Amino acid sequence: MPPGKVLQPVLKMKVDELFLYWLSEASTQRMLQDCLRRIKAPGRDQPTPGDGEQPGAWPTAPLAAPRPSGLEPPGTPGPGPALPLGAASSPRNAPHVRGTRRSAGTRVVQTRKEEPLPPATSQSIPTFYFPRGRPQDSVNVDAVISKIESTFARFPHERATMDDMGLVAKACGCPLYWKGPLFYGAGGERTGSVSVHKFVAMWRKILQNCHDDAAKFVHLLMSPGCNYLVQEDFVPFLQDVVNTHPGLSFLKEASEFHSRYITTVIQRIFYAVNRSWSGRITCAELRRSSFLQNVALLEEEADINQLTEFFSYEHFYVIYCKFGELDTDHDLLIDADDLARHNDHALSTKMIDRIFSGAVTRGRKVQKEGKISYADFVWFLISEEDKKTPTSIEYWFRCMDLDGDGALSMFELEYFYEEQCRRLDSMAIEALPFQDCLCQMLDLVKPRTEGKITLQDLKRCKLANVFFDTFFNIEKYLDHEQKEQISLLRDGDSGGPELSDWEKYAAEEYDILVAEETAGEPWEDGFEAELSPVEQKLSALRSPLAQRPFFEAPSPLGAVDLYEYACGDEDLEPL
Repeated sequence: MPPGKVLQPVLKMKVDELFLYWLSEASTQRMLQDCLRRIKAPGRDQPTPGDGEQPGAWPTAPLAAPRPSGLEPPGTPGPGPALPLGAASSPRNAPHVRGTRRSAGTRVVQTRKEEPLPPATSQSIPTFYFPRGRPQDSVNVDAVISKIESTFARFPHERATMDDMGLVAKACGCPLYWKGPLFYGAGGERTGSVSVHKFVAMWRKILQNCHDDAAKFVHLLMSPGCNYLVQEDFVPFLQDVVNTHPGLSFLKEASEFHSRYITTVIQRIFYAVNRSWSGRITCAELRRSSFLQNVALLEEEADINQLTEFFSYEHFYVIYCKFGELDTDHDLLIDADDLARHNDHALSTKMIDRIFSGAVTRGRKVQKEGKISYADFVWFLISEEDKKTPTSIEYWFRCMDLDGDGALSMFELEYFYEEQCRRLDSMAIEALPFQDCLCQMLDLVKPRTEGKITLQDLKRCKLANVFFDTFFNIEKYLDHEQKEQISLLRDGDSGGPELSDWEKYAAEEYDILVAEETAGEPWEDGFEAELSPVEQKLSALRSPLAQRPFFEAPSPLGAVDLYEYACGDEDLEPL
């Protein structure tokens, strides 16, 4: 111990020591047992007044000797008549006096016979949560396995290659283009084929644990130890679609575009399916989406462009060309100056700064280098051209919510509208005062809480695109101003399977791009070429834009780097 340091007792340790000493005393144990007995059987063994002390009663403290007269402290009452011991222990007669009659020995405690309790009501509630799908009694696992075994019997050595997996998928009762996930889920990529025993063991396990298509699809593609899908998990499935779908056969001559098409489709899948913005698709999200229905349609629809929600090649081509127009330095990234040139500088600089702030982009490279990737551009372009979908509304709401409090305040609206006014003034157009504009927007959105606009308010509004364009897109704002309010409402209320704003934009832009490519490659005899749709696509692929050193050759199957133009895997973060 250092010299001069005085030992000081630790109060808590001393109190604990005294408490344990008191608790170990026999009298304390008897007192606690007696109290426990009276708690368990109240009203029993109550002595009657006048009874003497029972054998084994805890000895009471002797009455204090009376003080001599005049020695009592002032205000102290004199001794009153002594109460009987039985009355002293009665809580009814003396609630503030501790009982003095206690057991001195161990008594046999009489316990009540516990009647069996009725079953809890929760046991009668049927199971309602099925994360892997509701089990179906109608599925005959043995019959399905027998059908799979008979299918494998047709193949040499009962081993199926990738080309044979179409028959196996049908034997499993799955759509045709599940053949890729089935092949890779059984480990076929390691040996180039799958044995019947390994496939049957894999599929039997899936049938026992996964009870709907969403759970089965996630189980086939997910990485070991996960219960969700990340972007890389879709690469083998989409590579098989590119290799075998008749609507994409022309891409066999342009293999350098495989990874670009796959990346575009993956971003569109996450844009539509991953409603949590987590970067991970769960069974529940996949179940609520229409993705698996579109996968089933791949077998029925030979024209890939008819599947506009995810797989359309024309949509990919439009996105790819728009990105190429902005990426003039061919560094595979676009910065704020590049993005500002989109649609003839239609977006305000404040909104472009918000896009590059990381509010709607993945990874830290945006914050470090101020650039976004092709994958981020896919989200931007779809959100910019169709501001009516739930994802696009969330996209622009994140950008406008400067403080991240989940609501757009009047200050935030004015912050974006100031630049719109300056731009209108530079075009010699009189801008509407902010107060008048604010009244119009509040009437348009009809927020439930005064003074702020929430995300749910905008999702209920059928003209969210008009709201957003008013604050940061000058070209579309002027277009909306030229239209009558009735026509806008008519466009928003139109029922039936009408094309979305994105589908309209993609169709128009694709026609323009094909016309430009066709005009640039006339026939040698001077007559304009009459190209088939496939020839038009091949012509576009051979265009000067496609011949730029824009993308490198794709990596081998399963090694496509989805973020080679964005960031490394260590930089990925959920939105």
